[in-house]
Amino acid sequence: MATFPVPTNEPVHSYAPGSPERQSLRRAIGSMVEAAPRDLPMHIGGGAVEGVGAELAVRAPHRHTLELGRARQATEGQIRSAVEAALRAGQDWAHTTLEERAAVFLRAADLLSGPWRDRVNAATMLGQSKTAYQAEIDSACELIDFWRFNVHYAFRLLEDQPISSPGVWNRMELRPLEGFVVAVTPFNFTSISGNLPTAPAIMGNTVVWKPASTQLLAASLLIELLEEAGLPPGVINMVTGRGGVLDAAIFDPNLAGIHFTGSTGTFRTLWRQVAGNLEHYRSYPRLVGETGGKDFVVAHESASPEALLVGLLRGSFEYQGQKCSAVSRAYVPRGLWEELRGPLAAETERIPMGDPADLSMFMGAVIDEAAFRIHEAALRAAASDPALHVVAGGECDSSVGWFVRPTIIATDDPKHDLMERELFGPILTVYPYDSDWDEVLRLVDETSPYALTGAIFATDRRAIRTGMRALRNAAGNIYINDKPTGAVVGQQPFGGARQSGTNDKAGSALNLIRWASARAIKETFVPPAGWRYPHMDGD
Repeated sequence: MATFPVPTNEPVHSYAPGSPERQSLRRAIGSMVEAAPRDLPMHIGGGAVEGVGAELAVRAPHRHTLELGRARQATEGQIRSAVEAALRAGQDWAHTTLEERAAVFLRAADLLSGPWRDRVNAATMLGQSKTAYQAEIDSACELIDFWRFNVHYAFRLLEDQPISSPGVWNRMELRPLEGFVVAVTPFNFTSISGNLPTAPAIMGNTVVWKPASTQLLAASLLIELLEEAGLPPGVINMVTGRGGVLDAAIFDPNLAGIHFTGSTGTFRTLWRQVAGNLEHYRSYPRLVGETGGKDFVVAHESASPEALLVGLLRGSFEYQGQKCSAVSRAYVPRGLWEELRGPLAAETERIPMGDPADLSMFMGAVIDEAAFRIHEAALRAAASDPALHVVAGGECDSSVGWFVRPTIIATDDPKHDLMERELFGPILTVYPYDSDWDEVLRLVDETSPYALTGAIFATDRRAIRTGMRALRNAAGNIYINDKPTGAVVGQQPFGGARQSGTNDKAGSALNLIRWASARAIKETFVPPAGWRYPHMDGD
């Protein structure tokens, strides 16, 4: 078996003024806008397939008038065609060596690192309203890292073999699951969109993949990139649609697993559907999911005000707070809050927000009207709520795009709805506390049903140690003196538990092993010639 060296993380381009990547990215954005709207067909069995259902228009969140692409809702028959294509492809892909499978995804990583980088970043900026930096760390660097590191982890899994006694050769084979895998991906990360269908495929599975409709521009480029990299027809089949479009795949007897990132409600629905259909499946489908988060920052009185300010601002407002790891609740000692409130509010009001094609922007728009209305309603309610005080922001503007200003709200009610409910946007609620450290840690742990990410800010090592113990189950990814966003493949495997998901850690061997079905093999070189055992002989 070939070996693959430990990868290094893809370098992040800065897009600083005068840099060559700044100019090439601008050209890619301009070309994509000029060519819009582009057709966004499904890809089934290695070919482009036009949908025949309702039209799905993909528009730039920050510019209502910019239609980027057009797709159509898949029909039940087209979903069945995708399932059949996956099952046909699986007959060969399941027996393809890991070296051959790996070559496809390593080539895809190099293509994305090189000639495809600007195109995929531009599509992410336009279609998902990400700034140049947020697109770069997502659709380029993180996805490149997923493909390279997952190949490395797959080889490492195969290296773990059982011992063999004399005359016997024992070995462990990691087979793909029997059937096909459904991948359902969200709007907010192009890297997740690329990782969820490809992680099972690296392990030999074939996939029916449905990306979020609002992310279709970048998703369409990814399936084209994978096909250019040599992905065989039918290994990954991309279908389009909303709602229950995947029912024909979910209820198929050959469903072997679901790889999901999205809302808690949708994951619960999928889980119920699978649970209600267990007797009809060939095997028990494996469900791997990452859902919501009500992610926290808790500061100790020893925390650095400067570090806390940067952690709150970046952790709450990068990509408009639309990261599942984004800070949306913070617990700050009242004395420290009195010191921090003014500078934090001033810096928040200075944040530039607008069209990400203007590279001076820090924020773009929220993804669509539905998201905008949720935040608009929350901010309207907050303005008249006597239990809340709007410290910064609080405004929305839908005249050009779905813009929600970064907002900080203070409350003396640690159980207020805004401390508990996930909004998935640029709204941070702060509870200035007077209680002792142990009590506030208990409050952090018990307030939310989620357990995705969190951060402790403190310089007192005893306080850090106490916090780490008290919050052991409150977050799958915990950060000390840093924002709880921006997990890097190979450095911080990502995932949470409780109502945040199954904590199978994307970007690690823990995730890949979920897509393998192990077979233990014993080969005896010289079989015994008799059936009797020595103890049976007479004295």
